[in-house]
Amino acid sequence: MNIVIVGHVDHGKSTLIGRLLYDTRSLPPDKFEEVKNTCKSLGKDMEFGFILDHLQEEREQGITIDTCQIFFKTPKRNYVIIDAPGHVEFIKNMITGASQAEAAILIIDAKEGVKEQTKRHAYILGMLGLKQIIVLINKMDLVDYKEKRFNEVKDNLIKFLQNLKLKPSYIVPIIAKDGDNIAKRSDKMDWYKGKTFLECLDGFEVMKKNYEKALRFPIQDVYKIDGNRIFAGRVESGTIKNGDEITILPTNTKTKVKSVEKFLKNSTKAGAGESIGITTEDQLFIERGNVISHPNNLPKVTDKIKANVFWMSKKDFNINEMITLKLATQEVSAKIEKIEKKINSATLEEIKQDKNTLKNNEVGTMIIKTLSPIVVDDFNYVPELGRFVFEKDMITSAGGIITK
Repeated sequence: MNIVIVGHVDHGKSTLIGRLLYDTRSLPPDKFEEVKNTCKSLGKDMEFGFILDHLQEEREQGITIDTCQIFFKTPKRNYVIIDAPGHVEFIKNMITGASQAEAAILIIDAKEGVKEQTKRHAYILGMLGLKQIIVLINKMDLVDYKEKRFNEVKDNLIKFLQNLKLKPSYIVPIIAKDGDNIAKRSDKMDWYKGKTFLECLDGFEVMKKNYEKALRFPIQDVYKIDGNRIFAGRVESGTIKNGDEITILPTNTKTKVKSVEKFLKNSTKAGAGESIGITTEDQLFIERGNVISHPNNLPKVTDKIKANVFWMSKKDFNINEMITLKLATQEVSAKIEKIEKKINSATLEEIKQDKNTLKNNEVGTMIIKTLSPIVVDDFNYVPELGRFVFEKDMITSAGGIITK
């Protein structure tokens, strides 16, 4: 399972990651000893944040990459922490699909409480459509392990998250440096009767594998071979086999699969991730950009979407301009009806002025009107039909996630 950890600087993210690696024995013993000795030589107690710093240094000596992956495992499964060096890279990677978080951890300092940056990070989680969220209220030792303070911070946060339509699955009081309520229960906070952090995490659901989902088969091209019309593309999710009843969208035409065609192979079925062709029992007009599904579980056909868009081009974009939207194999002209909200992805601050323009590294929540209908899906169900790119002058200028 891929997870992301966010929170205000100094609220304990590095310490939490170091502690997770230690408590789940996911670090080579010599690495841990090395960090321990470094702390000793500096006259300090073991600092788990140093573990992450150490990994960071190793990474910087190699090549700089946008997203670092940190691995740990519990008896139940393996986890990957997606760690990006800055908000800009993280948001870009999530929206353009370079990385995919299935769950999020929001960490808050019990003494400092909900800060401006905490709110901005929560906004990102809402923007990315993440549903599985754990809130960790850290540094409970600084507030004398008091349940009263825990409840104050918790109530304050819940009130704010309701505005973003976010509902955390769990809120856990922890002391990351000592490991309280991380892998083992804390005897200093016996008033807390809930699960430990790792128990909460293990209770989350891993995204269904693409082949377990409904059929989504966007057509990439049409070939004529030996008098047959073969509709070719990549199966993004689900499975397809000879004899299946299918619906072609956006035209809503129905037919049956006559044959599944694979290069140099005899086969009667195919699944997610395979590039194949099919022939149909009826002679139909099917073209690039059409999406084939089973009639009992169809994606949406619409000409209006709400989306969060990350603008990557050095050229500013004005909403009065037409733009090309590309989603899977679909390509349509589109117009921005309204930019509802803009944030600076580096500072996560809202930009109040100039709501008609998007500049480099800005994220806009917007309403988009397409000139012809497009076939879309929930981003968290089939990401390939829930995200798109904008093209301007034949150059990819932005990436977007459909939210509605």
